[in-house]
Amino acid sequence: MRRPHVIHGDPDGDFFFAVAAPDPRLRGLVVRYGDYHERTVEPLRRLEVPRGEIPVIVDFGDGWLVGQGEMPLTRLGSFAGGLHDGPAVAEHAGRARCMQIDLHPLGARMLLGVPPGELAHQVIALDDLLGPDAQRLEDVLDAAGASPARFDLLDRILLRRVAGATALRPDVAYAHRRLTETAGAMPIERLRRELGCSRRHLSARFREEIGLTPKAFARILRFQRTVGLLDGGSDLADVALACGFADQPHFTREFRALAGRTPTEFLAARLAQGAGYAAA
Repeated sequence: MRRPHVIHGDPDGDFFFAVAAPDPRLRGLVVRYGDYHERTVEPLRRLEVPRGEIPVIVDFGDGWLVGQGEMPLTRLGSFAGGLHDGPAVAEHAGRARCMQIDLHPLGARMLLGVPPGELAHQVIALDDLLGPDAQRLEDVLDAAGASPARFDLLDRILLRRVAGATALRPDVAYAHRRLTETAGAMPIERLRRELGCSRRHLSARFREEIGLTPKAFARILRFQRTVGLLDGGSDLADVALACGFADQPHFTREFRALAGRTPTEFLAARLAQGAGYAAA
């Protein structure tokens, strides 16, 4: 039986987003699946802030305008977005249909065939990563129809890819797990001592396998926790304290650096993204 999943919106309406966990055998590689469609009265651009995950978009619609940081917007169909430490945007022209696979960075090598270090700060067309398998993936998932069937199909596809993949480096897997389970709060010096290696060795190996240094990755994990608390309705001051920011100016500077706007501007933009849906 299909594991429970969370549904937002109406499958027959203008907005629908179903989210499900992957098969337990993919734990540590895949974070979640999403099945999404949306129709709006005009093009809709969404702010995408840094996260400690690598999103893979399997597109069934008219494609996207996407970009990170100072990159010019590029039109792509299906794509993967590497780890980044600044704001990104994704825009559709008024209609969108896709699935999203959020990978742990360690899952990128096994499931996409490339180390995350080659994806960092980039948005790459999926057929450049998977070749003809990208089009086959679009076709079979689109034909599967309803979300539960698509989620089950993704499990089977990804489990087959894992079976033939190169094993993960245990030291990097350990460092990634320790940073993730502490939402980036674990001191890098303590992590280095636990692994019994030099800071330089840890930084080089982690950057190669994950795409960022341990310190930069921990910063993004802390910011991801901050955004989650804000999206959950927590007070700005409480969030700043809970996430270890020294003071309000420090909190604001970090938001400007990673999201391109202040916390207040960020929340206002999140609310605005929910407006503008087309009439049925």
